[in-house]
Amino acid sequence: MFPSKLLSLSDIEDALGQVTGDGAYDQRQCYDAIRKRRAKAVIPPCQGAKIWQHGNCKAERHQRDENLCRIRKGGRKAWKEQSNYHRRSLAETTLFQFKTVFGGTLSSRCVDSQAAEIFIKCGALNRMIQGGKPDSYRVEA
Repeated sequence: MFPSKLLSLSDIEDALGQVTGDGAYDQRQCYDAIRKRRAKAVIPPCQGAKIWQHGNCKAERHQRDENLCRIRKGGRKAWKEQSNYHRRSLAETTLFQFKTVFGGTLSSRCVDSQAAEIFIKCGALNRMIQGGKPDSYRVEA
């Protein structure tokens, strides 16, 4: 769950559809690694960002430049909605809740036992979250 070694895209064997990161990943090496995996890069360019590869170049258009053009046309908020960027913050919030309730370490040593521990803790966290949500009913005026 919480690896001591940082993972890279090359450590992931499955096919990737989209890689989402915050503005700290707005770097050429990140975009190049994502392009090698043939995935879509959803990384917000930093404020005041410039186009990397202009249209008069014969190379394929850079994903960062695509993101930047969409942000300039429709705004950052619209781009985040269209690209499902909000999923990154949902995942971040979920991990924060998990670590706050259960701590940042696992008790089990065996990988299979760690997986079972995580599933049990996730089930408990889901129950806690559901218990705090109000019941909503549609009322006609």
